[in-house]
Amino acid sequence: MERRSLAIRGTVQGVGFRPFVYRLAWRLELRGFIRNVSDGVMIEVEGDRGALDDFEHQLKTSPPRFSTIDACASVSLAVEGTKDFRIETSFVAGAATSPRVTADIATCAACLAELDDPTNRRFRYPFITCAGCGPRLTVVTGVPYDRERTTMAAFTMCGPCRREYDDPADRRFDAQTIACWDCGPQLTWCDPSGMTSSASPMEAAADLLTAGRIVAVKGLGGYHLACDATNSAAVQRLRQRKHRDAQPFAVMFESADAVSAVCAISALEQQLLLASTRPIVLLTRRRHPEGLSLAEGVAPGCATVGAMLAPTPLHHLLLKAAGGPLVMTSGNRSHEPTIAEDDAAVLQLADIADAFLMHNRVIHVRCDDSVTRVANERELPLRRSRGYAPHPIHLPLSSAVPTLAVGGQLKNTFALGYEHDATISHHVGDLDDLTAYRAFMRDITLYERLFNTGPRLLVHDRHPGYASTRYALERAALEGQSTLAVQHHHAHIASCLAEHGTTTPVIGVAFDGTGFGDDGTIWGGEFLIGDLVSVRRAASLRPVAMPGGELAVREPWRMALSHLLDAGEDTTAIRGRVGQGRCRIVTRMIERRVNAPLTSSAGRLFDAIAAIAGLRDAVSFEGQAAMELESLAASVPPDGAYDAAVDGHGEGLVIDTRPVIRAARADHAAGVAAAKIARRFHSGLTNAIVSVCVAIRGRTGLATVVLTGGVFQNALLTVDCDRQLTEAGFRVLRHHLVPPGDGGISLGQLAVAAARSHVCA
Repeated sequence: MERRSLAIRGTVQGVGFRPFVYRLAWRLELRGFIRNVSDGVMIEVEGDRGALDDFEHQLKTSPPRFSTIDACASVSLAVEGTKDFRIETSFVAGAATSPRVTADIATCAACLAELDDPTNRRFRYPFITCAGCGPRLTVVTGVPYDRERTTMAAFTMCGPCRREYDDPADRRFDAQTIACWDCGPQLTWCDPSGMTSSASPMEAAADLLTAGRIVAVKGLGGYHLACDATNSAAVQRLRQRKHRDAQPFAVMFESADAVSAVCAISALEQQLLLASTRPIVLLTRRRHPEGLSLAEGVAPGCATVGAMLAPTPLHHLLLKAAGGPLVMTSGNRSHEPTIAEDDAAVLQLADIADAFLMHNRVIHVRCDDSVTRVANERELPLRRSRGYAPHPIHLPLSSAVPTLAVGGQLKNTFALGYEHDATISHHVGDLDDLTAYRAFMRDITLYERLFNTGPRLLVHDRHPGYASTRYALERAALEGQSTLAVQHHHAHIASCLAEHGTTTPVIGVAFDGTGFGDDGTIWGGEFLIGDLVSVRRAASLRPVAMPGGELAVREPWRMALSHLLDAGEDTTAIRGRVGQGRCRIVTRMIERRVNAPLTSSAGRLFDAIAAIAGLRDAVSFEGQAAMELESLAASVPPDGAYDAAVDGHGEGLVIDTRPVIRAARADHAAGVAAAKIARRFHSGLTNAIVSVCVAIRGRTGLATVVLTGGVFQNALLTVDCDRQLTEAGFRVLRHHLVPPGDGGISLGQLAVAAARSHVCA
């Protein structure tokens, strides 16, 4: 007879781990207890040595779904002669060394079956959950994870729910979000004035949606704005009210079969759609859909559709009642954070939504939908949020001190680092808007409290104008923390290295829109060589003027004019479209270097090609021209390439883009289709990337290439580069856990800080 104490750290709270341990102990005839502690669980177990060994082995090798065990420390104790095994009250004492909070989990198959079963007492209950599914991050207010530290604490269990909760044989044993019609959250229906109705909320919402109106729906991590995705007038009405002219809307479908009627789906794409994370998955739209046809305004100019399945029982019921796919876009005004509070929703969305489908379960942590896609049969995350956050990523080198990495300006996430854990926040958004910046500050405070972390080091981008940089510097000056600045593209490369758990030197191809360069110019088409500690520039795209600064991002014709002038090409087509006067002013800006900083940006090169091809002179959202260029290029087979020249000697290679610009302009002037121009541009850029990497390998011996930066959200470019680099003998590292864009740089900032702390030590 022996007794052992096991301290387990990892993701073991809120994933059915305690019921699993309870049943395992009883099956092996062991006695003792399990309790949640701040950073995991504590188990004391007593029995025969063989049974104890078997117990530990099964814990480590066969834990329940969604749980992960990072460490299991076992020590022997004096035998006490305990008579049973029980789940004890959680122990909260001081700050946790590595607390874990589980991501939200989509409704499981067993709960969905009960939801549709007229004989079940939870028939059509919009908040049905069990120990293995339901809200986690969005309702948690503290650790350890117990009902009293969630927003479910406001709901007292009824007798039947309490019996299920206490019954080891029940699926809802120890389920902290357990609820039913009699004791749990309830739906409310109200009009834009805030007046509630006695009508059935779900039926009222469905009736309004089928009538072509717009409903604000309170979901898991915030509000959605919903309308009938097959109704062109409804979709256009939503665009007009939200002032969102062209950015694609996500569409929620009732089943994977319903999605496949509209979109082509690979096995991996279907797996992602059905996963417990329930992300939005970018899928190729069928040219001839099978019966069902989405409104063209759902994703104008795009060959893809952002499709998702219902993450909650509320959404399942709404889709069934509405009888078809629904647009589900973030419940906010353009450029502002998703709204999670009821009062704010009614106040800010009253002129957009015709009614509100609300509920009284408080959302403690706002969390947008995640977005992902598949490139060459591998997942390529675009936005890591609901269902993924805040699951930690393992850092290759441990953080010496608690660290906060504040990320960038656009598509912001922040990250907390302690030891080997990098806990990356949900998607915060663009910090240009004051409301978003306030949400950024609030969410940092929330995460630090939730994860019991007081950072001693603040890591930020080198760009002095970023709101996140100002936050880090001002907070450090006020509270006395140390700070570390990390160059933008180094952080991109480091994020991919951290995902792959490597610290070895690489060739980093970092292509994006803008990033503050070491030489004071705007970088964005970079080949850097180095590792987590440091990098140096080995090559770049040829720099050209960016007339108007950020205005050039919104008006691609400016970059087209700049590139055409740089290449000594005729600008008649651009001048004819946008006007002689405007072009004359911008030309003078370029010549005199007035508000026309130099940039090597690959993103701005995409914009220039889009304008030269006559595709788009202005955009309504960042990346629109590049997205449309990719869609066009993917619609035709390869047909030649606009090959750039590679100039320079020693360490300063430059991809001369002038031959590309000349070829694209000549093709457009000759009447070549924009799709062919787009495809030839993609092929030429791929060739240039491979050529430069081969040249760098010849000088350095480096044979591993990292593809990173927002431009590599482009699946066509990513797949072509991956294939050709692999054929050329390179090992290629791509993102699979965080986005290649700015949503991933907080991870890179943490990884650089950790690596440098080891060098200093």
